Amino acid sequence: MVFDLDYLPVLPNKKDYNIAIIGSGGIVNAAHLPAYRKAGFSVVGLTDKDPEKARETAQKFEIPRVYLTVEELLNDPAVDIVDIAVPPWNQKRIVRQVTTAGKHLLCQKPLSNILSEAVEIVEMAEAKGVKLAVNQQMRWDQAIRASHTLLNKGLLGEVASASIDVSIQTDWSNWPWALTVEGLDLMYHSIHYFDSMRYLFGQPNRIWSTGARYPGQDAVGETRTISVLNYSDSFLGNVSVNHNNWTDNCFATLRIDGTEGYVSGTFGLLYDYPHGRPDTLSYMSQNIDPNKTIHHRFKERWIPDSFIGPMGDLMSAIEEDRIPETSGRDNLMTLQLVHAAYLSMSENRAVLPKDISLNS
Repeated sequence: MVFDLDYLPVLPNKKDYNIAIIGSGGIVNAAHLPAYRKAGFSVVGLTDKDPEKARETAQKFEIPRVYLTVEELLNDPAVDIVDIAVPPWNQKRIVRQVTTAGKHLLCQKPLSNILSEAVEIVEMAEAKGVKLAVNQQMRWDQAIRASHTLLNKGLLGEVASASIDVSIQTDWSNWPWALTVEGLDLMYHSIHYFDSMRYLFGQPNRIWSTGARYPGQDAVGETRTISVLNYSDSFLGNVSVNHNNWTDNCFATLRIDGTEGYVSGTFGLLYDYPHGRPDTLSYMSQNIDPNKTIHHRFKERWIPDSFIGPMGDLMSAIEEDRIPETSGRDNLMTLQLVHAAYLSMSENRAVLPKDISLNS
């Protein structure tokens, strides 16, 4: 028997909310817009600090309007949702403008590289009564979503261990700003894995992290990290990331072991970023067939397909008047875990995430 993995994003009944995008960089062209086009979402316009780049993107994706400024975009009564795709240090200023205009918004991750600013961003949206979601789209990655289904159905039993193990070559020069930030992997890459671990298992009780640079690297920040997430006396999680694997033996894997089953998967995107390949997932459950491991290769990909998830869920949240799955308030818990990991790294000790204040 093959179990229904139920991994696809759930689309809203109303898909014609009008989206306008602030930013037209690489991720917008490679992920946001292809995903929205595939889902049938309505993108009515975009803006960028580089008007020529905005015009090129609009022409490529047949977007009807290029706004010269953020203010012009926000003054358009046709815009229902603003998709912000800018570096985190620019996000607070833009969120203030968007929430003042009364528009719902999807923010880029990290919500901010400064935790107190992230709290302010969330409070801005709450004060204005608009929906704010964060683009932590790895929650809709196929291997992660399918694993969530297996866990929710109790098919793995009591979880004893979970690991995300990534060893790849990352060319940080694709994002010149990334070469200058002091906190690199945890804040801008492994935040995906931390958020996914939270989605699957909740917030750990403690975290211990260590990190290092690679000999001769150009980037200022850490490009190798190991984090141990302690959930209980019988359950440990592990996130291990290396961005300096120049060999042809790269990998990006997921493993979950429980008392009644296991999951083993790959994150295909990272084997040839940004083109990648579909995820794979193998699983066995004593509740399905104790003598058979089931192998699944997905048709969809992290980029662009998983980017349908956060926007689709935001639309559903507006339609149903509920909190988005990746709400700003929830995302503060992910940032709390990231900052706990950095504190652990600097002080060489285990840290309780709850000890990281979420006050503005």
